[in-house]
Amino acid sequence: MITRMSIAGVYVLDQDAAKAFYTDKLGFELRSDVPMGPDPDGMRWLTVSPPDQPDLEIVLADCAMGHDPETTQQLRALVAKGALGTGVLTTDDCQKTFEELSSRGVVFLQEPAQRPYGVEAVLRDDSGNWWSLNQPAAPAGDAP
Repeated sequence: MITRMSIAGVYVLDQDAAKAFYTDKLGFELRSDVPMGPDPDGMRWLTVSPPDQPDLEIVLADCAMGHDPETTQQLRALVAKGALGTGVLTTDDCQKTFEELSSRGVVFLQEPAQRPYGVEAVLRDDSGNWWSLNQPAAPAGDAP
């Protein structure tokens, strides 16, 4: 039986730049940065996590990881184009988090807006991937 998700991946164009973006701008914590072979300048197993969720690691994967050159180029083009939405990041206060991240240079594709499921903003990482930043709506029974 599957009990939880522990690792998810996002393709990035440059692992060093992505590491800096996710740790310095988004405030994630570095979990691992391990070479995946004898070449110290080669691909790495590079993972980060939101500070309050250390049991879920996000692999900042080089587009070449596990792919032939043609597929690698296709993936790089899709990532750079912003064609890949990677997931939802949850916050208690979307407007406040939007302001904090904007002040750190994070680019937003959409400012916070009320949606049926809560307040959402959409940000783009340094590679081109987009993330939904979501403040979930209070359950119906919790409304004032």
